[in-house]
Amino acid sequence: MLVLACAGILSSAHADETLRVGSKRFTESYILGEILTQTAARVGPAEHKQGLGNTAIVLGALRSGAIDVYPEYLGTIDLEILKNAQPTSLDAMRAALRPLGLGVAVPLGFSNGYALAVRGDASVRRLSDLASHPDMKIGLSHEFLGRADGWPGLARRYGLAQQPRGLDHGIAYEALAQRQVDVIDIYSTDAKIRQYGLRVLDDDKQYFPRYDAVLLYRLDVPQRFPQAWHAIEKLEGTIKADDMIAMNAAAELDGQPFAAVARAWLSHDTQATARDGLLTKTFGNGFMNLARQHLLLVVLAVLLGSVAGIPLGIVAALVPRLRQAVLAVAGVLQTVPSLALLAILIPLLGRIGTVPALVALCAYALLPIVRNTCTGLLQVPSGLRTAALALGLTRRQSLVEVELPLAMPTILAGVKTAAVMSVGTATIAAFIGAGGFGERITTGLALNDNDMLLAGAIPAALLALLTQAAFELCERLLARRRYSD
Repeated sequence: MLVLACAGILSSAHADETLRVGSKRFTESYILGEILTQTAARVGPAEHKQGLGNTAIVLGALRSGAIDVYPEYLGTIDLEILKNAQPTSLDAMRAALRPLGLGVAVPLGFSNGYALAVRGDASVRRLSDLASHPDMKIGLSHEFLGRADGWPGLARRYGLAQQPRGLDHGIAYEALAQRQVDVIDIYSTDAKIRQYGLRVLDDDKQYFPRYDAVLLYRLDVPQRFPQAWHAIEKLEGTIKADDMIAMNAAAELDGQPFAAVARAWLSHDTQATARDGLLTKTFGNGFMNLARQHLLLVVLAVLLGSVAGIPLGIVAALVPRLRQAVLAVAGVLQTVPSLALLAILIPLLGRIGTVPALVALCAYALLPIVRNTCTGLLQVPSGLRTAALALGLTRRQSLVEVELPLAMPTILAGVKTAAVMSVGTATIAAFIGAGGFGERITTGLALNDNDMLLAGAIPAALLALLTQAAFELCERLLARRRYSD
């Protein structure tokens, strides 16, 4: 409850009349999300929750009501979301989505299917050729590796024995160019296909379904936002494949911001904007707002972690039979992968943004705080406890006035460790729309833009150093005070 209360202070209250648009963590989805948001914003308030991660996370956000609509593809809806073994009709998809409170509409006018690609000098030309080249190294996006319409089914259809490695989609092209892998999965509208001179392998056994771009939305959206929905409906059939390739190229190759790319397409203005340098990307683009979001996430996470972790550490120190259980639970929470934890928390909490991010960060902060609190108390000489009790102090008074002050340097060291770790871990908040410097990191990954990655990583690293320096100053002041006493 404390986490939810503090998160409510951080979270901006979303009025019911604000249309919330979501997008996944790849270039095209960012751009389409911006097109939807800017179109809706012409007639009413609209907000873009960008880069929310993979299908599971963004779908969880849609079903929970954290977002109202996002761009999706028919093949993904049919095979990945609805888990149909074979492609079905649009009417069948709508009937299956209706009990979930969801609908599919507004075909945007282009298809962006999955495909596999190789370097232009490779000898293979068809997917079936891969079966006779088991030595070829395959690198696939993590989502494609686990999708129902991804690698497992493709390997069965074509009899492929290779063991692919997982690669983020944003860096796959570079890995292919550097010959670290020989085959990658691509989207048919990727701008980098031409840039890197790749050959798209022919799907000669027709494995991949059509991936027409559509909108997946909550069924109450047309009633709640009639004007915005009417404006969005006018986008039907207006985005051609060449338009999408050009927009992807403007973002990935020319370094234009997603919002600028969408604005140019909507206004039919093809003039390119200047590409920002590292300094501008670091200290521009809402630097102060991102810094505020990141810092508040860290402060609240460490505060909540301390409120929960210090009492748990005391319990672990004072009750030996519970010690291993408490430390084990804190340790297990530390080992849960961040994105997996976020994917679980979104449907549990019914929202995206600050609340699940804070719950996750608090869980990751617990272990060093609990362990150091327990260790610090166990290191207090037993003779001091006996002396305190002999002087007439109660067990509680001995703990508060003698043992905790002596253990404070060790406890503070644990809180410091948790704080420094939280600065880095807080970058995951961007995957669920909670802001912070992680927004730049996710954008940099999507664009394979090293400057944008550095624009997020450098401030986060500086914040970690400042956090450590602040705690070291506190430790020195505490030590000085102890010596003076």
